[in-house]
Amino acid sequence: MVLSAFLIGLVLGLVGIFVVAIRGLALWKQGKRTGKAITGELELFDERSARTEQLLADAERSQADLQAALGRLRVSRAQLQVLLGSIEEAQRRTRWLRVFLPSR
Repeated sequence: MVLSAFLIGLVLGLVGIFVVAIRGLALWKQGKRTGKAITGELELFDERSARTEQLLADAERSQADLQAALGRLRVSRAQLQVLLGSIEEAQRRTRWLRVFLPSR
């Protein structure tokens, strides 16, 4: 009776160890798969954030170029206003000459 109880306990213990080993192996494999999936997503996230940083740097560079072009435009517009003012002044001063010109 003691021997049969011992043998039953031994068999149940070995079965329990076997079940724990199989489930541990399955858990380890699942952990590896999950780790690979998480690593892949993190790499994708890193690539996207690097791309976003590059786009932001490009946008800042473009904004600086735009500000420089805007400054040049303001200078050109001021020069144009001076030239237009000079033309208007010249036209105003030479209106009296139109009297001597044949009409079209």
